[in-house]
Amino acid sequence: MGINVKSIGLIGLGMVAGVAASFQFSAAAQRPEAPLPLEELRQLADVFGLIKTDYVESVDDKKLVQDAIAGMVASLDPHSVYLDKKAFREMRESVQGKFVGIGIEVAMEDGYVKVVSPIEDSPAYKAGLKSGDLITRLDGVPLKGMTLDDSIKKMRGEPRTKVVLTVSRKGEDKPLIVPIVREEIRVQSVKAKLIEPGYVWLRIAQFQEPTVDEMAKKLSSLYAQHPDIKGIVLDLRNDPGGVVPGAIGVSAAFLPKDSVIVSTDGQLADSKHTFYARPDDYLGGRSVADPLAKLPAALKTVPLVVLVNAGSASASEIVAGALQDYKRATVMGSQTFGKGSVQTLRQLTPETAIKLTTARYYTPKGRAIQAKGIVPDVAVDETAEGDGLNSLRLREADLVKHLSNGDEAKAEAETKPARHDELEEELRALALAKKQKPVEFGSKNDFQLAQALNHFKGLPVKVARAEPEDDKRAEEIVGKTEAKAGVKPEDKKAPVSKTK
Repeated sequence: MGINVKSIGLIGLGMVAGVAASFQFSAAAQRPEAPLPLEELRQLADVFGLIKTDYVESVDDKKLVQDAIAGMVASLDPHSVYLDKKAFREMRESVQGKFVGIGIEVAMEDGYVKVVSPIEDSPAYKAGLKSGDLITRLDGVPLKGMTLDDSIKKMRGEPRTKVVLTVSRKGEDKPLIVPIVREEIRVQSVKAKLIEPGYVWLRIAQFQEPTVDEMAKKLSSLYAQHPDIKGIVLDLRNDPGGVVPGAIGVSAAFLPKDSVIVSTDGQLADSKHTFYARPDDYLGGRSVADPLAKLPAALKTVPLVVLVNAGSASASEIVAGALQDYKRATVMGSQTFGKGSVQTLRQLTPETAIKLTTARYYTPKGRAIQAKGIVPDVAVDETAEGDGLNSLRLREADLVKHLSNGDEAKAEAETKPARHDELEEELRALALAKKQKPVEFGSKNDFQLAQALNHFKGLPVKVARAEPEDDKRAEEIVGKTEAKAGVKPEDKKAPVSKTK
């Protein structure tokens, strides 16, 4: 998972708090026969037996086996994982754009969970939570020092169960005690609005099964009301990815029919595939009418800017890469995360599965995104004062055991220093010292959006500038953590990722 000092998440949808996978569902696949390592399997059975007979206390058989599977899968790369009953259910719900929770978009600020905005008509919305509220306790348990992801998990739960929030609100002398009953929340992955006459902001927060349908409806409605649209800003910042068909459909809306969108390559025959701007590839096997069929023809030629940052990953990078390769859009912002791998869900039982990395994906021109990301055509900082901590976020290449992009030596990926956990804590401390506030995407204070509009209008665009103090501090942090890990200067493979 990459660092995002101003991590944004949806309560009940933990994937949005970090970097989600681009994945496909598959119950089975044709696998080449491979001999089993019988000697090693015997050793595994021997260890299992020793634990059962010699360990200080009894251990549940099922738990031992599940933990062994989880450890084996997790050793492969950062995105392969075993999904138990609860995790598998949550994964399926997130793909469908629904979850059980209280319904708020959140960020971490000063060690507390800050409400960015309540989802309309959600339990949190009805309970009166407001943007800017700080959640300090959950059921009386302090959140100070807890990670955003852990806080999100605690706010999840079963339908019709209650959670009590302690809330600090500006202007209130005492903390507010807010009891909320969890409900199933359906999330709209697409937002769209006319930000000023002639210009549309189209925001995709995550690629889900309904994404293409939602986008088509919103764009059709906007064109019906404003047929003279001069430019569209496609906002993929902090979009962690999601399902591949959603990325193909969004790309297809702006590209000619039958354009190559993305190709994948892996060990199995069914992982070697090319996806096109065709309904068969973006409907995901659903027998429904093509949602893009009635979109106005002007979408194929309207000027387009794609906003990305270090939090744009996976399916977001498919879209940005395709539109960039065809020179259909100007990609603006900072270098993306670099997660160019596809995960497939392989079901083990009706209630469990593994999410396994099965392929790398490539842009239409054959560029490998894995551990590289998409470099914007125009580098623009997050704010007028600079890119802040965005340039210091860890990317895919910084993750331990990350998959190489195919060009790197495998040994280099394996020996990259394991420093990201300590570095994350240092960066969070640095962020707090700077007292930076989360950017509200699509607002009048959205600096990168303003630069996109300037680009459309032929006005000067304030391009990114180097921030030597931040760079120096980042290098100091890396040096400190590498020294703790025993890494010598001559062993270093690459400097910390930066966006200039």
